[in-house]
Amino acid sequence: MMKRQITGLILLAAVAAHAYAQSDVYLCVDEHGKKEYKNTGPTKGCKKVDLPGITMIPAPPKKPALPAASRPASTPPDFPKVDNGTQKARDGERKQILLDELKGEEQKLANLKKDYNKGEPERLGSEHNYAKYLERVAAMKEDIDRTEKNIEALKREINNLK
Repeated sequence: MMKRQITGLILLAAVAAHAYAQSDVYLCVDEHGKKEYKNTGPTKGCKKVDLPGITMIPAPPKKPALPAASRPASTPPDFPKVDNGTQKARDGERKQILLDELKGEEQKLANLKKDYNKGEPERLGSEHNYAKYLERVAAMKEDIDRTEKNIEALKREINNLK
């Protein structure tokens, strides 16, 4: 594993040094055996690393976009189709499900806001510590925000069905 990392570092150092600075790379080992790659030139404990040249492979040329008429159809011709009556029935069922979810979320929001009491809900007997009370109030606010976002999303989804 360590050998791979060192090899990767050598290659990275080689590419960086050769591509950007076109300078030599030196492997330096300090008195503790720590290896470090530098491009500062030969100094004490450093040996020049002989690196292979960089091979550049050009990217393949881009193909021109096909005109709309010659593009393949978005759905294959043998793909099963649903008749309009069945699709309208499915859309109606979906809309009813979304309306039921919306009604449930609106009821949940009303209950949450009632319990939240404009940011000052009643303290519970188990909340002798004021920090616990503040945590519960913050969690209630998060629930209200999440429920409001759910309601907005459901309304958007219902409007998209029309």
